[in-house]
Amino acid sequence: MTSSPTGPAAQPPRRRYPLAALAARWPTLVALGSAALSISGDGDPASEINALAETMIILPLLYLIVAKLNRPRLSWPLLGMSLVTIVTLRLLDLAPPSAVLGAVAAAVLLWGAAGGQLSKAGEFRTQALGMLGFGALALAGLLAAPEAARYLVAAGWLLHGAWDFAHLRRGKVVARSYAEWCGVVDVLIGLNLLVSA
Repeated sequence: MTSSPTGPAAQPPRRRYPLAALAARWPTLVALGSAALSISGDGDPASEINALAETMIILPLLYLIVAKLNRPRLSWPLLGMSLVTIVTLRLLDLAPPSAVLGAVAAAVLLWGAAGGQLSKAGEFRTQALGMLGFGALALAGLLAAPEAARYLVAAGWLLHGAWDFAHLRRGKVVARSYAEWCGVVDVLIGLNLLVSA
């Protein structure tokens, strides 16, 4: 009686299904489309840089809110709400989006401070530091002369792309699909700002 082989040699070779592999990378595919829409380059370069500086505030703000709520599944709904807020503020000219987003960030930081989360190490404090750093880059981009603003805003988007990929690797704070999508979008927008200089 022969025994059947065991171990790695006994397992049939795994087939690679290109469509399944592609479907697993859906956040990257969506990011490619999102970035293409964001970098159309049809308008005034200075106002586009200004819009990208304002939009850049969403990036760390979303991480901050999700860390405060400790609900990674809210990553996508919060992104949708943030984008609708920015578009509405711009269309209706109610208030500068950067001011509204800055006020929301300040409120979340105060909320975290009141709960003692800023005084102890943890995800919220890490995201608070990220909010301050990326927020400072966005603000500098809004206040700087157009040519300097381009490089400040590009640096913010590229650095936040690295931030996303670090969080994707760690599997912490936001949904992994969101971190992948955001990382790809951020890097593409940052690179576009640099090459279109």
